[in-house]
Amino acid sequence: MTERTPPAPRAAEERNFTSHDGVSLFYRRWPATTETRRGAIVLFHRGHEHGGRMAHLVDELNLPDFDFYAWDARGHGLSPGVRGDSPSFGHSVRDIQSFVEHLCAAFSLQESDIAVIAQSVGAVLASAWAHDYAPRIRCQVLASPAFKVKLYVPFARPGLRLWRALRGNFFVNSYVKSKFLTRDQERQKSFDSDPLISRAISVNILLGLHEAAERVVRDAEAITIPTQLLMSGDDWVVHHWPQHAFFVRLGTAEKEKHVLPGFYHDTLGEKYRADALGKARDFLLRQFAAPLSRPSLRDEHKHGHTFEEAKNLSVPFPPLSAQGLYWSAYRLLLKLAGAVSDGVKLGHATGFDSGSSLDYIYRNTPSGKGWLGRTIDRVYLDAIGWRGIRQRKFHLEEILKNTMNGMAQEKRPVRILDIAAGHGRYVLDALQYGIRPEAILLRDFSDLNVEKGRALIAERSLQNIARFEKGDAFDRGSLAATAPKATIGIVSGLYELFPDNDLLAASLAGLREAIEKDGYLIYTGQPWHPQLEMIARALTSHRDGAAWVMRRRTQAEMDQLVREAGFEKIEQRIDDWGIFSVSLARRTDCSPS
Repeated sequence: MTERTPPAPRAAEERNFTSHDGVSLFYRRWPATTETRRGAIVLFHRGHEHGGRMAHLVDELNLPDFDFYAWDARGHGLSPGVRGDSPSFGHSVRDIQSFVEHLCAAFSLQESDIAVIAQSVGAVLASAWAHDYAPRIRCQVLASPAFKVKLYVPFARPGLRLWRALRGNFFVNSYVKSKFLTRDQERQKSFDSDPLISRAISVNILLGLHEAAERVVRDAEAITIPTQLLMSGDDWVVHHWPQHAFFVRLGTAEKEKHVLPGFYHDTLGEKYRADALGKARDFLLRQFAAPLSRPSLRDEHKHGHTFEEAKNLSVPFPPLSAQGLYWSAYRLLLKLAGAVSDGVKLGHATGFDSGSSLDYIYRNTPSGKGWLGRTIDRVYLDAIGWRGIRQRKFHLEEILKNTMNGMAQEKRPVRILDIAAGHGRYVLDALQYGIRPEAILLRDFSDLNVEKGRALIAERSLQNIARFEKGDAFDRGSLAATAPKATIGIVSGLYELFPDNDLLAASLAGLREAIEKDGYLIYTGQPWHPQLEMIARALTSHRDGAAWVMRRRTQAEMDQLVREAGFEKIEQRIDDWGIFSVSLARRTDCSPS
């Protein structure tokens, strides 16, 4: 019998891509060695390391009909940036989005052609990307995700936060030795001698990692991507329990978990890793053998984890219970604050979710009675939810500006329709970037918003191109009848306030009819909010002064509704806290499903 000759090792191509902020990041590519490429595997390395440390997987997984790609994350390996640092953890998550967009454009890939293999910190980055951007990739394999690093010092994280508040960002060195990562002595030696490995990590990234991991584990139901979890049984570096919790909560039925006895933290580089790699290979092949599928989220307003969350928040606590007394005191303090803070007063008068309140948040200028009133107002304006709102405005203006510029270069007319514009400030502010639309139609259901919006148009002398009308954003017929047809439709901050997906479906159907072929839709979402309970228990809505109880929509749910209405998402932004997203979609030729 002739002995089979093993295939020759694949050679890596060294390349760069330009990320969202213009920085050029390094990556390696191993093209498929067969005539027909079946898909692509994207590798994300551990913290402190680089993509070259995962190069062995290309041959060991034995998937010749797949491209492989491995980046060096910002601040790692051959990519630029201060070692172990990034502007923020969310910035690095967005780097993943830019990387995948580049791979799809440069190598004729669809997201559904892609699978992810990620390890440790890379697995947290990939999980946060899966949660926040809801990519339609085929599947993901997560090896020992660093959802909670073992710091071995009591109160380490509160101490790091305090020290950062006193002195700003600083760096800490990893305590982990190679012998605690793997029993493979060759891997230990290569780790110890690798000049591209950096021991330092900034406290901003260390704490950002922890915050993102907590959010992703707590809200793992939002992730509907088929997932395999590989856990090292003897992990000295990260805790096990968050990995188990993440797995239980995952929002996909296509999931499997394997605990690997005797494995240290470097799961994919352990001495007897063939067992782990065999499981990963089998999972990948099974997922690519089946058609891409995702669970239907159309009826999440009737069941599901965000439905249950909102239902629980709508039930008041007994008045004399500890929680009831706490929130009564909180509401009283908020009333007292409204006596001196103009922002809080406006919220009580018009609703904290009203167009007037949002316009005040956008202006971001503290106002009130004396020094105390302005100080309280500053604290109010700096609440994380309002900071997210202002970042949403920035992202919306950025996408609108870029879309208008692109259409102008293509010599296409720019006609804007905003179906729930509030005062219309964010649309009118976007005009400062130079492109002058042919027409702007702003609509809102509130008479006060219409009045304020018309005043803002007059103040900026835009009556020749802009008009403001009263209109119902959920009236399909009214939206469809708008004329002329828009080339850019906008719905911002509206759908987050209404839990019913049937309402959204009617609105999106009307928008499809209001936007001409190949036109664009800019839409916002709120896949996460750290202050949901405070908002529900203490703030009032513009709708009859009722409690402001919100049902979150995951990004996957929001995108699915948009896709079913006949739009294809092509771009997305989200703030560093994962609260508010802004997405751009194109109206497709095919009929909505």
